[in-house]
Amino acid sequence: MNTFSIQNLMNTSGPAAIEARAAQLENMLRAVEAPNTGATSGGFKRTLMNSSLMDASAFRPSQVVDAVPAAVADRIRAFMPSVEKYARENGVDTALVKALIRQESGFNPNAVSGSGALGLMQLMPGTAKGLGVENPLDPEQNLAGGVRHLKGLLARYHGNVPLALAAYNAGGGAVDKHGGIPPYKETQNYVRNILAMYIREKQA
Repeated sequence: MNTFSIQNLMNTSGPAAIEARAAQLENMLRAVEAPNTGATSGGFKRTLMNSSLMDASAFRPSQVVDAVPAAVADRIRAFMPSVEKYARENGVDTALVKALIRQESGFNPNAVSGSGALGLMQLMPGTAKGLGVENPLDPEQNLAGGVRHLKGLLARYHGNVPLALAAYNAGGGAVDKHGGIPPYKETQNYVRNILAMYIREKQA
């Protein structure tokens, strides 16, 4: 099975190797988004589809905009020690957590979405409660709970990063129902954006 896991990305080094990994990622995304046709490891049914989630060039690290607004850069510097701490404690790649937070809140600890998601990692109140997070707007509690939540999703999907990200955005039920990344434009863009930032971060 063609998987895209934290470990195989961490084992990738050099621009050429990361370019190859980006192409592999596109193929994997085609598979996890495709209609169910046959059982594979993890209980998912996958096949390659004719049309991809996005043009392959969108995954190329060189296509990711490097410029980060000054305010966001300041927040990233302020919170990265804590991000690194909780990522290390949970065995999750720091670069992945960083990319997720950039997508979720732009590292704004006071962010509140229209659906009620809160804080740096945009935890829904029910999710936060289940994680033992008493105050989702407290950055340390939010990061501790959010990274633990991401770790759980990565374990649920056997290290498959795109599926874990899709579940973080749309819920594990939606991923299981569709046998892969749900056909929701928001979720597809969410996964695409985070993976692009993640690959670029690993190249840096």
